Amino acid sequence: MKTGNSTPVTEFVLLGISNTEGLETMLLILFLTFYIFTLLGNLIIFLTILVSSNLHTPMYFFLGNLSVFDIFFPSVNSPKMMVFLVGQSHTISYQGCVSQVFFYHFLGCTECFLYTVMAYDRFVAICHPMRYMVIMNHRVCTGLTVGTWLGGCVHGCILIFFIFRLSYCGPNELDSFFCDIPVVLPLACADTSLAQMVSFTNVGVVSLTCFLLVLTSYTRIVLSILKIRSSEGRRRAFSTCSAHLTSILFFYGPVILVYLRPASSPWLDAVVQVLNNVITPCLNPLIYSLRNKDVKLALTKVLVQIAHPSGV
Repeated sequence: MKTGNSTPVTEFVLLGISNTEGLETMLLILFLTFYIFTLLGNLIIFLTILVSSNLHTPMYFFLGNLSVFDIFFPSVNSPKMMVFLVGQSHTISYQGCVSQVFFYHFLGCTECFLYTVMAYDRFVAICHPMRYMVIMNHRVCTGLTVGTWLGGCVHGCILIFFIFRLSYCGPNELDSFFCDIPVVLPLACADTSLAQMVSFTNVGVVSLTCFLLVLTSYTRIVLSILKIRSSEGRRRAFSTCSAHLTSILFFYGPVILVYLRPASSPWLDAVVQVLNNVITPCLNPLIYSLRNKDVKLALTKVLVQIAHPSGV
């Protein structure tokens, strides 16, 4: 409860993950490597889609957006994590903490919606191939993409309103490398039941709903693929969807572990969130470049053009 002589928190102290003392240098090298690979890998995928006319289709339009999100998402928290690991600063201002929570969930929710849109795109492509370009026209693709951005922004604003309208008057130590709901909310000096309910609904239920929509789309897709008589046709259809399904498993796994478990484990939550923040975004370039023939061919062509700009 809030006491009469309490003062508002102006900054939070980041404690990192417990039992990792002495591993700062190793973690810094690991995180920095993944972060650089994430930035370069997703930037290359985005530029490849941008300059390759054969990839100017709805599927790759959404993949390009996914690459943009995977550049921004780890950039919310990774720089502060690395500053922590080099021992420069273990504190973050109150306003900085608010910004981290907002952008972390804004971008995370936007990506969640985008995966759902991508699943719908694959559903239309496989279940209604003759009408695909009519249904997924430029206007529809643009509208769906803008909708994911706006939906993520509204989601982040709602969370910020309910979580940071509460009083924070001490303690101010966070068992993590960055600010997020599971470590910030327990420090509030007021009743957090409403904020917990809103965060569970906004994060857990929204994510679960999107995941169920994705599963529904892919159930319909699998049933349609099984009706294809040609084994080559079935193989190509499964190949088209396998990269997306792999990304979905890596994306939703950490969300379910952190936000939908009945019992919270601070250490596990911190580890899972760090892995989700640093490692998962760097996997999409590998998944889509190594498992997608069109992207590999376009990427090879772009790299050849860069290596031999004169055509020699």
